[in-house]
Amino acid sequence: MSRTTDMWRWTCLISPLLLCAVTSPSVSRPPTSHPKRPFLTFTVDKADEYLNHLVVDERKGHIYVGAVNRIYKLSGNLKVLVTHETGPDIDNPKCYPPRLVQPCNELLTSTNNVNKMLLIDYKENRLIACGSLYQGICKLLRLDDLFKLGEPFHNKEHYLSGVNESGSVFGVIVSYNNMDDKLFIATAVDGKPEYFPTISSRKLPKNSEADGMFAYVFHDEFVASMIKIPSDTFTIIPDFDIYYIYGFSSGNFVYFLTLQPEMISPPGSTTKEQVYTSKLVRLCKEDTAFNSYVEVPIGCEKNGVEYRLLQAAYLSKAGSILARSLGIRPEDNILFAIFSKGQKRKMKSLDESALCIFVLKNINDRIKERLQSCYRGEGTLDLAWLKVKDISCSSALLTIDDNFCGLDMNAPLGVSEMVRGLPIFTEDRDSMTSVIAYVYKNHSLAFVGTKSSKLKKHLPKGSSHIAGSRVLQRFASVILAMVFVNPNNRVIFNGSPMLSMLP
Repeated sequence: MSRTTDMWRWTCLISPLLLCAVTSPSVSRPPTSHPKRPFLTFTVDKADEYLNHLVVDERKGHIYVGAVNRIYKLSGNLKVLVTHETGPDIDNPKCYPPRLVQPCNELLTSTNNVNKMLLIDYKENRLIACGSLYQGICKLLRLDDLFKLGEPFHNKEHYLSGVNESGSVFGVIVSYNNMDDKLFIATAVDGKPEYFPTISSRKLPKNSEADGMFAYVFHDEFVASMIKIPSDTFTIIPDFDIYYIYGFSSGNFVYFLTLQPEMISPPGSTTKEQVYTSKLVRLCKEDTAFNSYVEVPIGCEKNGVEYRLLQAAYLSKAGSILARSLGIRPEDNILFAIFSKGQKRKMKSLDESALCIFVLKNINDRIKERLQSCYRGEGTLDLAWLKVKDISCSSALLTIDDNFCGLDMNAPLGVSEMVRGLPIFTEDRDSMTSVIAYVYKNHSLAFVGTKSSKLKKHLPKGSSHIAGSRVLQRFASVILAMVFVNPNNRVIFNGSPMLSMLP
């Protein structure tokens, strides 16, 4: 047996992985039986309840589940420790501000509270749980017992998103040793840009009941720590929105990976058509005026086929073996990203997908090159949806290094040339839906979930092929998201409304 085969078998047994999936009517196969490795399960009681988000306390191994009308705290073996009810309650999505603040003339009915964001604030030992009720207000719950520490709702800054879909909001906490933390919030606005910024940075005071909770980090008459979609954008693309797929912080920056509609003119055509473009958004952590906002398109291509529709992503380290192939350091950050074929959201094309690798440093280098050229007065700001596409860059004599955070000129900025990732695996029939990765014994291992309920493992080699690929498990539901669980080294998957663990 080869060394590679030995590694595959061993890592299959020890990989600390949490899988999140949602049932699909088209998939009815039962899970593969593993008599030697029995499943532990957690099942919700309500027929209309499903599981939206999962986060794991990396210190204690507890699992927090954001569901419809409930937040659960589970032990490492999926036993319910605490439950906190979040709904239903009397509401109407058209009530803005919500009826908690002022009377609403809309018809009020019993409304479910769909969990839209679940984050652990380790510094203050609390859980941030945001739902769909009351224009997206959040609860701050104590991690130990889910006791409600605060539920701010009096100010407009407390309403984070009016979109009812569970996957519409993404948050990244930036922590500090000697000051309050920040929360970067990115959300679809569902045609309501006057109410919700698409991206913003918020205060996270130590006191969960503080009046300034979720207030913008900076706000005056002219400048604020946010970006709103201009209303004029909707006259060009009526259904315009920015869909946030993934977010993370690294070094001095916060990043979000997005999918956005735009109008393009196909080759040989005089008319424009709507397509979707995947873009990485970068902001400086310390930029209170959002002058550092930059967008760069991302995608990948293999054998002449373009993969441009972002489905999932995950940040990991390269590891020494992959790093050697890519010409980078083992500790460098790499992005694993899954794209569907083309730029149009057609169901057939979504079945064809690619798993690609991006070196984060290469993306940052491309952004730096664009900043340098713009400050030499070359080109335009090139961001159509922010109505600055044709505004010329202004020349200024200054040094732009790796940590440049922008000025009140030449911002926000778009990069026109796409950064292409390295395709390491493509799938023609069973679309890939989720990805997670980690380094084991200097190897970078990627785990991929698919539409047909398969969990696959890939060993990138740093070229256009892979050194190994294997189906680890088949479930009864589509695998849509994954999270690592430490230190128990167990595999958990969510076949909503059931959460199961494979020891």
